[in-house]
Amino acid sequence: MEQHKKTYYISLGSGEISQVRSASEWSYEIEATEDEITTLREYFDQRFSSDWQGFFRAHVPYLEYHYDRQNDAYDQTTTKVFEMLYNLGSNETRQHIEQMGILSQSKE
Repeated sequence: MEQHKKTYYISLGSGEISQVRSASEWSYEIEATEDEITTLREYFDQRFSSDWQGFFRAHVPYLEYHYDRQNDAYDQTTTKVFEMLYNLGSNETRQHIEQMGILSQSKE
């Protein structure tokens, strides 16, 4: 059964996904199926987990940032989130992500 796409509003900082466009902070508008939203929620959960692991790792003074798997995982998941937002996003969302240059940097 084919799923219908609905409009969602995404706040990347808080990881919120809403169908209601409110006056509060939202950053990106996308059109997505329920399965796509489930995948996006999983990415947000992964970022949250990696962020906490990085927080605890930060208290280990002898481990340098560039040897930190938690930071790498967070960065990779953030790139996946931006790729998904770009692919599902409105024209305004796509333009904003293009201006940030995050996807072109990850593909180089």
